[in-house]
Amino acid sequence: MAMTTVDQLQAHASFLERRRRLYTGLGAAIFALLVVLGFIGAEEMNSGGFIQGLEKFFDYPSNIVSETAEAGTDWFERLWVYLPALLETINMAAVATIFGTVFAVFLSFAATRGLGVWPPLVPVARRIMDITRAFPELILALFLIFMLGSSPVPAIIAVAFHTAGALGKLFSEVNENIDRGPLEGMTAAGASWTQRMRWAVLPQVLPNYTSYMLLRFEINIRASAILGFVGAGGIGTELRKAISWANGADIAALFVLLFLTIMVIDQISGHVRRRLVGGMFAGAR
Repeated sequence: MAMTTVDQLQAHASFLERRRRLYTGLGAAIFALLVVLGFIGAEEMNSGGFIQGLEKFFDYPSNIVSETAEAGTDWFERLWVYLPALLETINMAAVATIFGTVFAVFLSFAATRGLGVWPPLVPVARRIMDITRAFPELILALFLIFMLGSSPVPAIIAVAFHTAGALGKLFSEVNENIDRGPLEGMTAAGASWTQRMRWAVLPQVLPNYTSYMLLRFEINIRASAILGFVGAGGIGTELRKAISWANGADIAALFVLLFLTIMVIDQISGHVRRRLVGGMFAGAR
């Protein structure tokens, strides 16, 4: 009797597995069909320009490389010329990250259950974080540039707005996974809410907070560079001008500066995050 039951379970499991594979295959086939139909429709609306453009795909990069080679050693001087624009982009990303992180901390505490916050405030804070994450930085920056004019300020506000929602979501998940023992102990001792957060919660979450903030800083540098295309200043504005004038040597210099900056910051922030996480686990042991 037991063998029959086991056989039935195995047969049922096999049936479910076959059905899952069938549904997965059908879903993949439908998705591929939609991609092909969408490509055909786009190609027809574009009057066949996509296929023709693919044939010239490497023409533009080759022109940039050839113009950079023609510039010779003078090309390195362009790196220094565009260095102030790069520093402006880094400053924009840093300021936006700092402001966004501050707001994210407040939102995360308000959105976490079990920390002693007013219960009706929890869903409100979560919806605020949803709203801030829903608006892309580019759309928000365009709206702010229309109201405030072309300057780094709209980009900083747009990036900080999105950063607050993204980091607030991550911070709230970190808050939910803390050890409740210290919090309960301080509550029993009569500590105030501020004291409980300061001494029982923050020491546990700060390493992860810092790690997420550094990761977001890398993302915000790229976002700030992109926002420069719409008039927010920084290296993106210079890149837009260089592309408009089809100056290959300047385009190459800007790309090299941006690539080196992101690579260096990625290495530094990665090292700091590893030290923080390693120290956190060492402290736990």
